[in-house]
Amino acid sequence: MTNDFLTAESGAFGLVDALLQQGSTVAFAESLTAGLASAAVGGVPGASAVLRGGIVVYATDVKATLGDVPAESLRVHGAVSEITAGHLAASARRLLGADWGVSFTGVAGPDEQEGHPAGTVFVGIEGPTTGRVLKLSLTGDRWAIRLASVTAAFKGLVTELDRLRV
Repeated sequence: MTNDFLTAESGAFGLVDALLQQGSTVAFAESLTAGLASAAVGGVPGASAVLRGGIVVYATDVKATLGDVPAESLRVHGAVSEITAGHLAASARRLLGADWGVSFTGVAGPDEQEGHPAGTVFVGIEGPTTGRVLKLSLTGDRWAIRLASVTAAFKGLVTELDRLRV
């Protein structure tokens, strides 16, 4: 893992700090990252005050059963989609009782999935009054794509938290 992934203002340490400052909590629903975001946040001192938990929903059927994504939505939109990321973020928030839900779904590679090339990632961010999905087009090997996905999600959530401060 790179230092920025953990220590930069928008890395795991920065995210935990921002959540602590606002008294907010986070939960994750992770597909292609397979628990990486939860593990990174859990490794930061103070995480127990902000991390509600995470679910790994790697397989498509588990996105439906554990991630609470409607089967019809998965059939129509696919596992790698903006819609699925939004459902997963909202489900993580609701199921784990967090202020914020963050989800990851995409293609780490090397092969394409559902017509999406490696590096296509959707990050869902669902909060008390806002929800959005980031679409990322990343390059590199599986690890690079997964790390960059988590870094982008942390930065995106810090940005949302900063908006609430204004």
